[in-house]
Amino acid sequence: MTDKEQVIFKHIAIEGVFKSGKHKLADRLAEKIGGKVVLDSVENPYLRDFYNEKEGAAFLTQLVFLVSRYHQQMRLMQRDLFEERIICDYLFEKDKIYAYQTLADDELIVYERIYSILSERVAKPDLAIYLQLSLPTLQKRIALKGSPLEKNISDKYLGDILEAYDYFFFNYQATPLLVVKADDLDFDREEDIMDLIEKIKQMKKSPLYYVPLGKENKSSKKLR
Repeated sequence: MTDKEQVIFKHIAIEGVFKSGKHKLADRLAEKIGGKVVLDSVENPYLRDFYNEKEGAAFLTQLVFLVSRYHQQMRLMQRDLFEERIICDYLFEKDKIYAYQTLADDELIVYERIYSILSERVAKPDLAIYLQLSLPTLQKRIALKGSPLEKNISDKYLGDILEAYDYFFFNYQATPLLVVKADDLDFDREEDIMDLIEKIKQMKKSPLYYVPLGKENKSSKKLR
């Protein structure tokens, strides 16, 4: 059988902090196992104000991301694109990770009400892949390829976001979950992408933690 025949998941969502390689992995998986790539490409007019810590910008930024992603997911369902494999470079639920890091308590009350209404209609993926990064790796990638806005983000905020992602996925139970230690993962390296596909084929309901070939602790093991 080919890779396209063996991979049963029809809706794969890839998550991780920015610079984790989500877009690249989505493209490579689509190339190898087939599917339509759906990108988290929201143009947010409040993002610069948020990075510049302008008052009220965090709430507006969060709402734009939330509503834009919701409409994108709805368009997918209306066009029946879930009849083919979908490889999405974001998980809708991840919006809450940032909301709880950036919003004040009164803003979170309003946000939660809106989120609860929208999230009920969004289809859950068949498989979630979390690309886990360490803080030194994220700092290095931002220094090498980050935008001016990204380079202004404090190390404390980066550390808080990484910790929030780890906490979210440690408690994630909505779908099968593959946690990939992605610090040294190279999606242009054939053996890395093919080995990852093999792990996807082996996925069951239990979360798995995967360290790529050539690194320490090569074998996959259960997250919990």
